[in-house]
Amino acid sequence: MAMPMDFDGMRTDDASERTDNVDEYRRTCIDFIEDISHDYEAWVDYYKLPEDEDKRRRAGIRATITRTNEWIAKVAQSIKAVDVVMNDGIQKMAESTAGKPFQIGVFVNQKSGYTETRPGTIDVNVKATGREGRKTKLGFHFKDDRFRIESTCDAYIDETDLPTQESEFLDIHLTLHAESAKTRDVISFTVTVCEIENDVEIDRRGVSTVVHLV
Repeated sequence: MAMPMDFDGMRTDDASERTDNVDEYRRTCIDFIEDISHDYEAWVDYYKLPEDEDKRRRAGIRATITRTNEWIAKVAQSIKAVDVVMNDGIQKMAESTAGKPFQIGVFVNQKSGYTETRPGTIDVNVKATGREGRKTKLGFHFKDDRFRIESTCDAYIDETDLPTQESEFLDIHLTLHAESAKTRDVISFTVTVCEIENDVEIDRRGVSTVVHLV
């Protein structure tokens, strides 16, 4: 069985093309988030974790269902926006299922997970600390893709002169470009951090953030 953190569970079918009714599509995707959460809970069952860790991961999955479906219902104003928020929620459930073995946080406007800001150049603060004196550094989301990003507007994370060195206390700033964004646009992105010991990657985790442009 593949690790959930490597599982791409995002919707890739043509469901969003089957209706042009946003309200109808919202209901479909809210149900989908609830349904797919059972798959992630089944992964937690499979791991047979200690009780505290089991509860922590399940709580993360349930919290994601609630917040994601709130955003689908109240924030997303188009079918594309619903897709962005839904896929962000799927990523977050995978991250909760895999657990967080070392400290990592990604912040926009000092908030993590679900946040809002104005269109333009957006500061993204990434912090991490490894276990038992290990160092951390910025990693790759998948193969040669440094970041995962999905949005209703033109948006990208600047990869020029990225701070990629190892650090005992990682505290770096990335630049998310959303100059062409408009009010009500949404952006979801995932930053991956690796835990390093003696130049060898011990572990890695991704943290997803969804941003509402206001």
